[in-house]
Amino acid sequence: MDQPTLNNKDWKQKLTPEQYKVLREKGTEAPFTGEYVHTKEKGMYRCAACGNELFSSETKFDSGAGWPSFDEVAGNDKVVLTEDHAHGMNRVEVTCAKCGGHLGHLFDDGPTKTGKRFCINSCALELKKEG
Repeated sequence: MDQPTLNNKDWKQKLTPEQYKVLREKGTEAPFTGEYVHTKEKGMYRCAACGNELFSSETKFDSGAGWPSFDEVAGNDKVVLTEDHAHGMNRVEVTCAKCGGHLGHLFDDGPTKTGKRFCINSCALELKKEG
């Protein structure tokens, strides 16, 4: 992971309060409230903090969980997966490999051929639309 070049003060100026809470403090946006939950537009989802390309719209699916879900990452070097035992749960945290921002969690219950469900906070993403 590249080390973030910004300190907490800089991140607070760059990000919205909700983005800061999720990306820098490992928070979670409320389900079904995010901008990209139901989006079907084509393009590349990038990290809202640093612009790292994370997920293609081609890998997005409706999981019904309340957050954008993807079945694979745009490349093996795009995210870092870490065991997360917070809140008494056993999960896999997904962070941006470039800036270390918290994106969401990975589950092994996806309905596609990969069996993966990257459950990602909308506010941690920015969609760069095709065309």
